[in-house]
Amino acid sequence: MSLTVVNGLPLHVLIVHFVVVLVPLSALAVVVGAIWPSAARRMGIVLPVLALLTLASVPLATEAGEWLEEHVDSNALVRRHAELGDGLLPWAVGLFVLATAVWWTTRRPAAAQAASGEQRTRSASPRSALVVRVAAAVLSVGVAAGAVVDVYRIGDSGAKAAWQDGFSKAATDDRGDNDRQ
Repeated sequence: MSLTVVNGLPLHVLIVHFVVVLVPLSALAVVVGAIWPSAARRMGIVLPVLALLTLASVPLATEAGEWLEEHVDSNALVRRHAELGDGLLPWAVGLFVLATAVWWTTRRPAAAQAASGEQRTRSASPRSALVVRVAAAVLSVGVAAGAVVDVYRIGDSGAKAAWQDGFSKAATDDRGDNDRQ
C-alpha cells in the first residue's frame, strides 16, 4: 500500500467519493445555515469543520488524480477531466469561508444578544443586519450552486474518461458465473 494505490486501486478513485459526498453536503449546510440562523447555531462548529474537511479532500483528490493521469493513456477525455478538476479548489475555499462566516456570525446565543441590546444601537441597525444576512444567503446559494455543478461536471467527465468504450450496452453471455447450468 502506498499513497498512490490502495488495495490495488488508484487512490484517486477512492478519494473522489469523499469529494462527491462532502461538496454537496457542505453546500447544503452552508445554504441552510445562511438562510436559517437557528439551524447554523444548532450545527455549531460542525459547519466550518465539515467545510474544512471538504476543502482538504479537494487537493488530495487532485494530487491523486495527477498521479493517475501520468499512469493512464492520455486522451482528450482524460485531459478535459484533469482541467475541470483543477477548477474545484476555489469553490471549496468559498464554501469554507462562507461556512466559517455563517458560523461566526450566528454563534452567539440569542440570550447574549438580548443582554447586549444597548450595544445594538451603536453597532448595526436591524435593517443593515438584514441586508448582510440577505447578501450572505445569496452569496451562499451562488457558491453552493457553483460548487455542486462543478462537482457534477468533473464527475461526468471522469466517468466518460474511465468508461468510454469500456463496456457493452448489450449484456454478454459470459458473465463469469461458472455455476450456471
